Amino acid sequence: MSRSNEGEAQGSKSPSGSDFLQLDIGRAPPGGRTDWLAGRLRAAIADGTLPVGSRILAAELRVSRGLVTEAYQRLAETGQVAGRGRGGTVVVAAPPPSAVPAAPAPAPDRGGLVDALRAVPCRIDLSPGVPDLTAFPRTAWIQAERRVLAALTPADFGYGNPQGTPALREAVVGWLARNRGIRADPDEVVVVAGVAQALGLLAQVLHDRGVHRIAVEDPGSLGARQQLEYGRMETVPVRVDEAGLDVAELRASGAGAVLLTPAHQFPTGVVLDGERRRDLLAWAAGGGLVIEDDYDAEHRYDRAPVPALRALMPEGVCYAGSVSKLLAPALRLGWLLVPPHLRDAVTAAKRYADLGNPVLAQLVLARLMDSGELERHLRFVRRRHRRRRDAMLRAVAEHLPGARVHGAAAGLHLMVTFDGARFDDTDLAAAALGLGVKTHPLSWHRHRPGPPGLILGYAAGTAGEIEDGITTLGTALSGLPDGGRKVFPQGRQPPGGSRVVRG
Repeated sequence: MSRSNEGEAQGSKSPSGSDFLQLDIGRAPPGGRTDWLAGRLRAAIADGTLPVGSRILAAELRVSRGLVTEAYQRLAETGQVAGRGRGGTVVVAAPPPSAVPAAPAPAPDRGGLVDALRAVPCRIDLSPGVPDLTAFPRTAWIQAERRVLAALTPADFGYGNPQGTPALREAVVGWLARNRGIRADPDEVVVVAGVAQALGLLAQVLHDRGVHRIAVEDPGSLGARQQLEYGRMETVPVRVDEAGLDVAELRASGAGAVLLTPAHQFPTGVVLDGERRRDLLAWAAGGGLVIEDDYDAEHRYDRAPVPALRALMPEGVCYAGSVSKLLAPALRLGWLLVPPHLRDAVTAAKRYADLGNPVLAQLVLARLMDSGELERHLRFVRRRHRRRRDAMLRAVAEHLPGARVHGAAAGLHLMVTFDGARFDDTDLAAAALGLGVKTHPLSWHRHRPGPPGLILGYAAGTAGEIEDGITTLGTALSGLPDGGRKVFPQGRQPPGGSRVVRG
């Protein structure tokens, strides 16, 4: 059987696309055949002509085997192909640099930046916002699900309460009292499909009530901002500094509501300090609405718990949380505590959105909360996340000299900035993606200009993957214009390795 026929016979297992390249080696520049061939293969991988999983058959490239071997080696070094023995050379990652574009100007119909990056395959994913998914308590979940199913009556399989099952709303109240110091009544809780849906519901309700402008942190979550903009809200950036949100700037903005992450600001990691908290609550007492996204407050390592704003002023704060950063985003389970004057409208919006979250998953989560299993899981992953954070700190200190690290005391990510540097962080993120490592450029999450930086998630990777990923980032940094030697202007490069701001 010829190689071409063999490729067709095995196409269902490992498709081959190299026969569509129609390479003409005569077009290669003299002395640059390897570069030319590697470039053509990279382009074919990037545009999908050679999709992930396809085999590159040497016979179909119509060039010498020695030249093919050299080109394969170059692509293997960047993590795009891998040898599979008798299976040949296979495309394993297709990270086009254009997958890390500059962030678009705010607009309700322009989004999906993070989703687009999430879909790009890579060797190592250092994206923020994901916990250790390998630690999901499968056994505890299955056991709880069996107990829940054994206790259900036929009527329990009908439509549930769109506000959420009473069992989960009661369990959430207990969880928040134990872990966040919040006192609430089950009637104040609306079960939602994660914080993203909570923001969408609030945007709809506020817009219908004539509130069209909402302040957001700068820097702050691009995804949260886009969620609000999709809900027809105009987002107004408010500066964040080492003390948290600038409340004086919030007052001057004229916004009727504000979304913020006071316990562990995303992405900087700073905590809203006492004076700012008092000013913010005074602003809320004057008629402003605070939306508190408590997205990862349970994950802390080097500091005591930070009180939730909702515990200090229940009537002026909408409080949103979920298990996405504790168990898994795939569960799409969260909660929203709503002041009395908005509760009926938010519940109605939830009803018309989806008739309520799936009942079975709510009941299983309630059992995990009530039994103490969720606290046990939190203690377990907190220890694991801390070790991975420490591994990332060591790797950054070694491989990203001059980087400044922010927010290391809590959370699931670090923010690093290259103060005084002269490069675009989207270029650095694109270069890293070209080497198989995925992360977020800081500029995605910022309105105002500032020093280049990256947001690096550490919870979902092993210590070895983190070390490899940061080493690759160092390689990408050195490959920027001037070979990385002039990344920092003369006299501005911080001496002696990275600096850590615990936050």
